[in-house]
Amino acid sequence: MNDEQDSAAANETFISHLVELRNRVLKATVAILLVFFCLMPFAGSIYDLLAQPMMAALPAGSQMIATGVITPFLVPVKVTLLVAFIIALPVVLYQAWAFIAPGLYAHEKRLVAPLVISSSLLFIGGVAFCYYLVFGMVFRFINNFAPASIAVAPDIESYFGFVMTMFVAFGLTFEVPIVVIVLVRMGVIEVQKLKEIRPYVIVGSFILAAVITPPDVVSQLMLALPLCLLYELGLWVAPLFARVTQPAEEAG
Repeated sequence: MNDEQDSAAANETFISHLVELRNRVLKATVAILLVFFCLMPFAGSIYDLLAQPMMAALPAGSQMIATGVITPFLVPVKVTLLVAFIIALPVVLYQAWAFIAPGLYAHEKRLVAPLVISSSLLFIGGVAFCYYLVFGMVFRFINNFAPASIAVAPDIESYFGFVMTMFVAFGLTFEVPIVVIVLVRMGVIEVQKLKEIRPYVIVGSFILAAVITPPDVVSQLMLALPLCLLYELGLWVAPLFARVTQPAEEAG
């Protein structure tokens, strides 16, 4: 009888977690869609802004091309959805943290807001770093190698795919300090161990940058170097974060 009751309780708990997850995902989706519909009237201008680094690197009078019938409509919509996701990112991350909050201690729950804010700012910082610094250098570097007999006219769909890949790569790269902090605080790995594997992290950073970025030295360095520096930042902040989130009885 007890086994049946325990099984029923476990099933009920599992279902309640699924319902909670569905509600959190729904709230995050609504936030993204709300921002998306507000931005849709400006979809064309948003794409023009996204294309500015490429247009600045092309010869005067150059334009991008659209090879598909609905591509001139579809690509700006995709860009607008990407921008809506970035703007709504604090809400998305808050819903993710709120889902796991019931499993945290009271002193840990107080750190949810700082983690959400810092995660959002770091991701947006990675995207901004890529847009304002990396794109200009990479596009100029690549276009300088184009022969004079070739008219460079990038396809807008290919450009969007490239931009999205780079944004995700740099956004996630800038989340490295948060990953290090959380792993140390959860006791998965110690700071000293992370310091010992530093050489492997550096090599792995350059390998990852070579895989993700275009085959040019500039973009690879622009991804690998921040990754190494942010790893060091995580090593420095993780012990401080662990002490701040110590339970009162452990601190005593």
